[in-house]
Amino acid sequence: MKGARGGSRPGRIFSEENSARAQKFGRLKSSEPMDEDFSIPYCGGNNNNTPPIYDKAFAIAQDGSPTHNDSSSPFSKSPWSTHHVSVPPPSNNDDGFSPNVLIGSLVREEGHIYSLAAAGDLLYTGSDSKNIRVWKNQREFSGFKSNSGLVKAIVISNEKIFSGHQDGKIRVWKVSSKDASIHKRVGTLPTFKDFIKCSMKPSNYIEVRRHRNGLWIKHFDAISSLSMSEDQNLLYSASWDKTFKVWRTSDYKCLESVIAHDDAVNSIVAGFDGLVFTGSADGTVKVWRRELQGKGTKHFFSQTLLKQECAVTALAISPDATIVYCGSSDGLVNFWERELNLSHGGVLRGHKLAILCLVTAGNLVFSGSADMSICIWRRKENEHICLSMLTGHSGPVKCLAVEKDDESLSREKRWILYSGSLDKSVKMWRVSEQAPPLVSTTQQHPLEGHGVAPNSLPYAPSFSSQGRICQKRS
Repeated sequence: MKGARGGSRPGRIFSEENSARAQKFGRLKSSEPMDEDFSIPYCGGNNNNTPPIYDKAFAIAQDGSPTHNDSSSPFSKSPWSTHHVSVPPPSNNDDGFSPNVLIGSLVREEGHIYSLAAAGDLLYTGSDSKNIRVWKNQREFSGFKSNSGLVKAIVISNEKIFSGHQDGKIRVWKVSSKDASIHKRVGTLPTFKDFIKCSMKPSNYIEVRRHRNGLWIKHFDAISSLSMSEDQNLLYSASWDKTFKVWRTSDYKCLESVIAHDDAVNSIVAGFDGLVFTGSADGTVKVWRRELQGKGTKHFFSQTLLKQECAVTALAISPDATIVYCGSSDGLVNFWERELNLSHGGVLRGHKLAILCLVTAGNLVFSGSADMSICIWRRKENEHICLSMLTGHSGPVKCLAVEKDDESLSREKRWILYSGSLDKSVKMWRVSEQAPPLVSTTQQHPLEGHGVAPNSLPYAPSFSSQGRICQKRS
C-alpha cells in the first residue's frame, strides 16, 4: 500500500463509528486468516454462556501446579467464525451501568496490529507492515520504519524505544533532539561489533536447529516479548527459539542467553525481588532468579508456577508488584500472590477463546482475547470482580496498553486503554476503577446461568491526520 510505504496518503484516526464511511470500512475489515502467533494447542475455555467469574477453588495438579482438564477444543469454533450479538441498550436502572466507554478507533489498515506501547500522551503502534507509528493527542504525530521484520513487541525506556521483530532482531530508536517528530535508529541488537567479535570464537556457536549452528547472542527465531528490569538497566527478550536473552541497555551488550523452555517462549516479564517470569507454548510458567556477577548477570531456575497442556500466551505483574497474572490458550487467567510465596491465588474466567494479551493498571487487570473482547477486572483485597466486557473489534485482540487519564477532573481513578487487533485497528477506551460490577460474583460460589450482556458503547468522534514515515535501513 502506498500509504504504508511512503506515508503519502492521509492517515485516518478515530473515525466515527456510526458514519457511512465507518460502515464502509466495516465491510473492508475482512476476516483474513490469522497469522500463527503462538505455537499453541487451543484448549477448551469458557465456552458456555456463564458470566465472567473469579474461581479460587481451581484444580491443583499433583505437582502443585494448577491445571485445566477441559478436553474440548475451540478448533471447532474459530475466532473468525464468531459473530457479534446485538446488545440491547442499558435500562434506566443505573445498577448495571458502566462508565467504561469507547472513545475512538484508529482504522488506517496497514496490517494486523501486533504491538502497542504508551508513554504519556504518545502511543506507539507496531504492525506487520513493519511500520511503527506514533500518535499524540489523538492525531498521527510521526512514524518510522524498519525494512525487515514485522513489529512483535515495543517497550519504552526513558528516551529510548526498543522494538522486537519477526526476524529475531531488536532495534533501538531515539527521538531527535532537534525535531521531536523524528525517530532515529541508534542501534540493532546484537550490535555488529559484538556479532563480529563473537563469531571469531568457535565456542560461541551453539546448535540452534538440527545440523545448524548459530551464535548464542542472536535469536534465530521471532522475538515474541520484551521487558525492562525495574531499574531500566537490563532488557529481556523472549523468542520462539525457546530462549530468553539479557541485554545491558547502556551499551547494548548481550550478557546472557538462557534456554528456558521446551517450546516457544511467548511472554517474559521482569518482576520483583530480582525475579523474572517466562511463559511458553509448552504450557509452563517458570520463575528465574537473577544474580549479578561482576559486570554480567546469571539467571538460575527457581520454580515452575504452572504446568498444563494449553499454551501460556501472556504474563503481567500488578503495579504494586504483589500478583503475577498468566493468560493461556484455554481462555483462563491464573494468578499467584507474592505475599503467599507465589502460591496459586485463583482463576479469572471471562473469555471463550485464547487469552492473547494482559496488562495491569492501578487495581485493574485487562485481558484481550481471540474471542475479540476485552475483560476488565478490579482487584479488591483477595477477590477480583468483573467490571466490563468491552466489545467492538472484529478480530482477535492481540495487544493492550494503558495510561492514566490526566483529563479526569473528579477524584475517581480513570485510565485510557488502547487495544490493538488483527482486524487492523486500534481502539481507545476510557475506563474507571469506580465502575460498578458487570455481574455479582463470589469467591466460593460462582454464579450459574446466563451472563449479563455488556453495555452498549457510544460512538467515537472523528479526527483526521497526515502520516509520515522516516525510513531507515536495518
